[in-house]
Amino acid sequence: MTDTSPAAAEIALQRLLTAYVFTGLLFLVLPGTFLGVWNLISISGRHSLAALSPSWLQAHGHAQIFGWLGTFIIGIGYYSLVKMGRLLPFAVRRGWASWAFWTSGVTLRWVANVSEWNWRFLLPASAALQLIGFLIFFATVSGHQSRPAPGADVAASPPRTQMETWMKLIIASTAGFLLALLMNQVESIHLAMTSTHPEIPHWLDQRYLFLAAWGFPVLAVWGFNARWLPIFLGLRKPSGGGLMAALGACGGGIAAALLGQFRLATALLLTASIVASIALRVFQPSQKPAKTLGVSAAFPYFVRGAYVWLLVAAALGVYAARSDANGGIWGASRHALTVGFLATMVFAIGQRVLPAFSGMRLLYSKKLMFASLAVLNLGCLLRVASEIPAYEANLPAAWRILPISAVTELTAVTLFAFNLGITLVSPGPKRNFHG
Repeated sequence: MTDTSPAAAEIALQRLLTAYVFTGLLFLVLPGTFLGVWNLISISGRHSLAALSPSWLQAHGHAQIFGWLGTFIIGIGYYSLVKMGRLLPFAVRRGWASWAFWTSGVTLRWVANVSEWNWRFLLPASAALQLIGFLIFFATVSGHQSRPAPGADVAASPPRTQMETWMKLIIASTAGFLLALLMNQVESIHLAMTSTHPEIPHWLDQRYLFLAAWGFPVLAVWGFNARWLPIFLGLRKPSGGGLMAALGACGGGIAAALLGQFRLATALLLTASIVASIALRVFQPSQKPAKTLGVSAAFPYFVRGAYVWLLVAAALGVYAARSDANGGIWGASRHALTVGFLATMVFAIGQRVLPAFSGMRLLYSKKLMFASLAVLNLGCLLRVASEIPAYEANLPAAWRILPISAVTELTAVTLFAFNLGITLVSPGPKRNFHG
């Protein structure tokens, strides 16, 4: 007989989250970062971006955004949103179905882009599998507020309060996620019917990257930050009006980018980044001591540093829309966003919340947490600082720095994956963590 007690259901949900986290880490380390390092070494050796297949570059990007960040977002979404809705047994079954479809889809996409084996079938099939996996997730969590707790008196339940701002950002992020997957499905079918290689044309890829990066990971981070940073960093409550203004500016920027209006798009995204940083109060002094028990004491500094990278990324985007000639400024802007902002935030917040979500575990090593974040930011600094002079001015010294930055970031990713992986396979809260 299946154990349906709340404790058993909680353990089942924790196992589901652990599966998503390990899957995301695999995509991060292997088809994500490792392929990115290989790509960058190849580009640096030839001093030309054109020397590398665009399908390989797109395989790396897809594995990073969808394989790593997307998998983490879905897994955390199942745990946090579904638990709030008290749909545990129902959601866990759906969660495993989502995991199977999603993981298969991301894997097939990587195989199709890198090997080009049967890609006319694999590319649209991979997009369909990802879309199905996400739709299962969407159908599950969309009703998380609509069901009362078991045994609750529905008639006596208090009236539903107004939706919190952080939840609005998460809903907007989910909508952006869905739109990105729909575009991916349509374009993969079109490529299979008309193209000779599984690569999105540059003009469309440029537009799609705005949606894929700003449309759901950035909004998801803002939403979860609005929920968690007042607790973790002791900040004042975020400004709801400011966050809604940032959401509006971000949405307008993405729409402008999809229409090819990159100057307007980047100006709006810079505005959104500034407004979101102010609304979240990340650069204001904390009113209460930060909660750093069990994690690196530098945790608050890296979170704030991530927002510095966000502003750098947005400013470089404005610069790129006006002056980019060979892809170096655009590349630096995207790297500052995806690695400087998104990866730093995941490395910091992820090592703070995922052990707790997975059975109240303690992080294996605070020192490894600090090392992974410090090395990641060093690698990102080297990459962003050298990419523009390398690509735009063909400066030999800058070309030599690029592969160093790639290996540095791979080291950081390995430290992060090791620390989080060891934490999740540890026996539980009784384990002593290392200094």
